[in-house]
Amino acid sequence: MFRLNLKIALRNLWRNRGITAINVGGLAIALAAFILVTMYFTYETSFDKSNPNYKNVYVVGVSYPEFKTNYIAAPFAKAIKQTYPEVESVGLIKEGSFELTIKNGKNTLFTKNILAVDYNAAKILNIQPENGLTKPSGEVERLNYLSKESMQTLFPDKKDNKPEMVGYGASNSGITVVVAGSIRSNEHSNFVFDGISLAAELGEHDNYDMNDYSIFLKLKPNVNVANLEKKITDLYRYELLKNNTSKKSTAELKAISTFLDPLSNLHLRPKAGNDMPYKTLIALSVLGFLILVIACINFTNLSIAQAANRAKEVGVKKVMGAYRSQLTLQFLTEIFIQCFVATILALILAELVLPYFNNLFQVGLSIWQVDSDLIWQLPLILSLITLIAGIYPAMVLSGFKPALVLKGNFSTSKQNSWLRNGLLVFQFCIAVVFIIGLLIINSQLKYMRSQDVGFNSSQVVYIKNLTLFNNPVKFGSVSFNPVRDRLLKIPGIKSATVASFIPGGQNGINSYEVNASKANIDFVNVDFDYFETLDIKLKEGRFFLNTFKTDTINSAIINESAVAKYSIKNPVGQTIRGCGIDYKIVGVIKDFKTQGFESIVQPTIYTIKDPCGSYKTQILLKIEENKMADALAALKAQWPQINPKDGEDFRYEFLDELYGKLFKKQEQLQSVFFAAALLTIFIAILGLFAFAKYITNGRIKEIAVRKILGASDVQIFKLINSSFFIMVLIANVISWPIAYILTKKWLETFAYRIDLPAMPFVSSALITILLTVITVSIQAKKAVKANPVDALKYE
Repeated sequence: MFRLNLKIALRNLWRNRGITAINVGGLAIALAAFILVTMYFTYETSFDKSNPNYKNVYVVGVSYPEFKTNYIAAPFAKAIKQTYPEVESVGLIKEGSFELTIKNGKNTLFTKNILAVDYNAAKILNIQPENGLTKPSGEVERLNYLSKESMQTLFPDKKDNKPEMVGYGASNSGITVVVAGSIRSNEHSNFVFDGISLAAELGEHDNYDMNDYSIFLKLKPNVNVANLEKKITDLYRYELLKNNTSKKSTAELKAISTFLDPLSNLHLRPKAGNDMPYKTLIALSVLGFLILVIACINFTNLSIAQAANRAKEVGVKKVMGAYRSQLTLQFLTEIFIQCFVATILALILAELVLPYFNNLFQVGLSIWQVDSDLIWQLPLILSLITLIAGIYPAMVLSGFKPALVLKGNFSTSKQNSWLRNGLLVFQFCIAVVFIIGLLIINSQLKYMRSQDVGFNSSQVVYIKNLTLFNNPVKFGSVSFNPVRDRLLKIPGIKSATVASFIPGGQNGINSYEVNASKANIDFVNVDFDYFETLDIKLKEGRFFLNTFKTDTINSAIINESAVAKYSIKNPVGQTIRGCGIDYKIVGVIKDFKTQGFESIVQPTIYTIKDPCGSYKTQILLKIEENKMADALAALKAQWPQINPKDGEDFRYEFLDELYGKLFKKQEQLQSVFFAAALLTIFIAILGLFAFAKYITNGRIKEIAVRKILGASDVQIFKLINSSFFIMVLIANVISWPIAYILTKKWLETFAYRIDLPAMPFVSSALITILLTVITVSIQAKKAVKANPVDALKYE
């Protein structure tokens, strides 16, 4: 029976190969997109799942009135462990603050992230050196490990995992360190590193003012996390009050709370961070699913449209004794064959597109992996689409009554006609939403690229540097003035400065007071010429100047948001207090968007001296455009003399490229919507093309009669297009409110955004109506130009 069904299925598919090609092609394209989305979804939602402690690991965060952070004081880790028995283990991690240069002879490695990890954190997060995890002895000893890739760079011929001596910093630094071995750096983890500095304990001598560690907890099974959160908040307030190092009032402490963020949240939607990756993933997943739904609708629509051609076949088989279940199985076999072929084609298409997809999302996905979830997901998807796309057409085709169809009285029921029209409307609804979404995303991105961000990153070069520049009284720091003097002697360099943070990165946060009003605001430690190098606009007062000696002691510049935050009238000359210093405000700058368009400009203070601040390591140079190449070449040649600590390791990036990374997620979303809009329109038009062909063929005799009675070609074109025109118009009317709500919610994720425009809604209607008229008219042309005699000669 199966062989017979298979033969009949293949013959029918070949007989209707045009429709079969449209069905299989549309489904293959949609499946290829769905396969890529499924692979990406699986990848993004499985970070750190290889960790056996995955479900019981949490990071401790702190909520302030103005922000949330995962950075906290190291002593609090010990307080938690000693107080709460439900906490099985507590570990500390400290991220590297700058790139570190490691050398082995002529082989040089620039590490971006060396993590300082204590023994407990390594166990909690399943960080395993190749030689096994060993606890360092004593408080001072550190075991240093480098990732396999890093070891390969330094020791390309190394075959064993024995300890090796390496140099830190420039060749003339004289600093050497023993690398104990290699360590697995799991790229599919929130903790990606070039190396690990393993300690028995971390932060033993730190206090509650130094919030630069991450605390990880491993909880015992079945712990009430919400209840533990409340208890940890009470403990944190108590510890701050007891140590009295933060100098916060009781009212301020009540506004501070802690939270526990599970390991499963950290990659996509951390409580202290941006959840845009999660929203992008959800949007991408919905798009992939809807594209597949459209293809399945096409399949269903075309199968029902062909019902009349299969009616007599069904009638004869039923008269010969075939059961409805047998006919249903036969039609499902046909549909399964088409779906199977579409799946094979989809895999080929996905493989061809995968390099572009990986490049867009900066991932390394592969279809042909032994441990890929696709091995079980594909058969499941194939079964589901066979049932979804085929069960209703199979039931309709197998349900014809023999007596009626053999008399020639068969006609497609009104119910089937209504369903076909409804499915076509639904297809275009999805297509319209995608078109509107794409146009609005384009408008927002165009707005972001064209708006003045408040500073000029063009021709500004950011030099990666190891030297600590700060107040000379601080241990290990040096003055930037001699370096600036040497830099300015190079032709083409217009200005040079150094700061603790650069636009596009995170600023520091501290508590400052103005007229008895206290608040946590951003701070940036800068040097002379910082504002001039970035072309930041002055609103009132002045910039820092070498001619004013007090500028290096207690002068400050604030931005407009800080003025508004403290409600300061006539701010220039007033006092703002922080970190034990009374700063005199000498200038107010206009707000500039350091964090792009998603985050509102934060109140910020800029100072040259800040005992509680960070070291200044970020060197910024403004270089003339026509002298850029020569200036960079001169910098590379002279760098060992200009900045001996970095020596021969001159590295730089262009600030505009760094700042441009803030737009990456939105550009990804734009690319995704562009592809989704094209795919949905293409698949919908494919279905419309075949559907219009069947509708037109079914009205050939009607068209012939109308032509004999004097109807013109234009009138017949209008007649055939009218029903499709109405359906597409209905689809637009239904889609507009949906698209309005979705795009409005998306725009609300931006602090600075466009007003929702009307033009995308009008454009979507024009595009879909125009495409519909063209598609239907192409099919109708053959019927309109046909000789009426050919259609009526058998009547």
